[in-house]
Amino acid sequence: MIAGIIGATGYAGAELVRLLQAHPEVTGLVLASVSHEGEDISSIYPNFLEARFAKTSGILIAPDELVSKADMVFGALPAGAGEAYAKTCMERGISYIDLSADFRFDDDEESYRSWYGKSWLYPELRRRCVYGLPELNRSRISELAASGPVIIGNPGCYPTAVSLACYPAVAGSNRNSGTGSPAGGLQLKAGTIIADAISGVTGAGRDPGRAYHFPECSDSVSPYKVGSHRHTPEINRTIAKMAGHPIHLVFTPHLGPLNRGILATVYFPLEAAARESNAQKTGTPTSNVPDITCCPARTKEVSEKETAVREQYALFYKDEPFVRLLPEGLTAATNRVRQSNYCDISVHLDHSGSVLVVESAIDNMVKGAAGQAVQNMNIICGFNETAGLTALPALF
Repeated sequence: MIAGIIGATGYAGAELVRLLQAHPEVTGLVLASVSHEGEDISSIYPNFLEARFAKTSGILIAPDELVSKADMVFGALPAGAGEAYAKTCMERGISYIDLSADFRFDDDEESYRSWYGKSWLYPELRRRCVYGLPELNRSRISELAASGPVIIGNPGCYPTAVSLACYPAVAGSNRNSGTGSPAGGLQLKAGTIIADAISGVTGAGRDPGRAYHFPECSDSVSPYKVGSHRHTPEINRTIAKMAGHPIHLVFTPHLGPLNRGILATVYFPLEAAARESNAQKTGTPTSNVPDITCCPARTKEVSEKETAVREQYALFYKDEPFVRLLPEGLTAATNRVRQSNYCDISVHLDHSGSVLVVESAIDNMVKGAAGQAVQNMNIICGFNETAGLTALPALF
């Protein structure tokens, strides 16, 4: 199969080149760039020197020419730039995997317009579109691909990390495969879920900006776009589908002094009934008003409940090749998923047993972008879902 990458000179596009060069089912690569047409990709990314002797000439061609040569096309382009290429792919009968936000909202153009300031050129394309989070939509992707070419709205990096942290807790009996009640039998308190996440600087893309200048972002962690990040509606839509009903989640992103990686921390307040027995043991009131005079230490019962929740998370994800539930004593960390398609998840309860805390770590360039796109390609084509994605993480 010949795979084409439009936008191969961006960070996500370059990561696609790296992954697809090693993919056992990909026999050739064609690369396109609007801004670097005619150049050799190794002149932009010297790490690709000699790549031309493998599956690609390395020469960046025009996007329209690429579509005529490829059997599968990836679009690693800014929002609003890929719809025309998706339309051409559909007309040619080949699938298109889009790494921008253009196809992440199903038929909800209003949400897309209000957050991205653009309107769709071809709304009818959404009839062949699937949100490409395999853990949620694997069967839908396979079913649609069996009937013809499909468009994948590849999830954003933050939505991937946050949604996978949320899924077992919010899903209940709504998941297709069915696992019963929410994780560990805990009852989430009605209201707001909080998600904080730290991303590496590659998440901002290749174009330079003052905030990503070394003196500005080194040795510092800073929140940005508080209450207004574009991934907010995508996260809320995704977890609502997981739950089967609307859920309000407040998302705050942070820029961290690392090249790649995302660490998300998600907080789920629990109903008083879920912590009633612990309160009886310690004398802590179960009212929603905290007793600031009493802060008892963590009890054995809370630890046992945490173990039960962890086991339910592990059961929920037991068949997922790229979700790793960490054992007690390990917390998710970005360095342990670096350059891999894994999502590491660790599960915790706070000392009182009143808040479920879930940590989720991914490589924003792999599971958060290019690797997930390759995973979606594998599903569409009927390849082994892990093909080309089996490399272990690079710890350092």
